[in-house]
Amino acid sequence: MSQDLRNLIKKHEGLRLKPYLCTEGKLTIGYGRNLDATGIVGKEAEIILSEGISEQAAEFLLENDIVKAHGELKLNIPYWDELSEVRRAVLVDMCFNLGLRGLLKFKRMFLALKEDRYKDAAKEMLDSTWATQVKGRANELAFMMREDKYQST
Repeated sequence: MSQDLRNLIKKHEGLRLKPYLCTEGKLTIGYGRNLDATGIVGKEAEIILSEGISEQAAEFLLENDIVKAHGELKLNIPYWDELSEVRRAVLVDMCFNLGLRGLLKFKRMFLALKEDRYKDAAKEMLDSTWATQVKGRANELAFMMREDKYQST
């Protein structure tokens, strides 16, 4: 995975070494790692909840989460390999934020992507409840989808 993608997700998620509840009420740590979804129990869960994690552990979890999102998208989007690296990064970032099930609800966006209508895909991203919730993130990702380049900060 590219360093640009890692940096994008780090910027959008932020780093928290102690567990917290995300906006959806899920127990989360690191760069947006949903602990509720991982099913961590027992001694490991106790340690994480009481002590948190190191920055190195957060980096490790981030890398695994990016690989997982990338793999899920490759399996579920038949034209994945035809998309540019930047547009794949947009989808990985969105999958990271929404989960695969949430992302796959963007049916009109995916239809536009399949037909290489990237301006329409970006418009569909912005015309969503998700965009109103994540504001700047949605604007940046829509720019990337439309322009096929990372937005300079």
